[in-house]
Amino acid sequence: MQAKKGDRLHVHGNTVGEPDHSGEIIEVRGAGGGPPYVVRFDDGHTGLVFPGPDAVVETRRARQPHPQRG
Repeated sequence: MQAKKGDRLHVHGNTVGEPDHSGEIIEVRGAGGGPPYVVRFDDGHTGLVFPGPDAVVETRRARQPHPQRG
């Protein structure tokens, strides 16, 4: 798993009824974009995260809207 500052981390709930958690990666502490990441979650808390197999990184480029053609 590799990420850059500004990417988003999505951690899927791994038990029934547990919600997913998402947040912005504000710091990458691993070599070459690897974990751990400092993440500011959407609920306001910030934490150091070592993502497991239930986590996905969404790159900033993937979230940018496509330019309008006119």
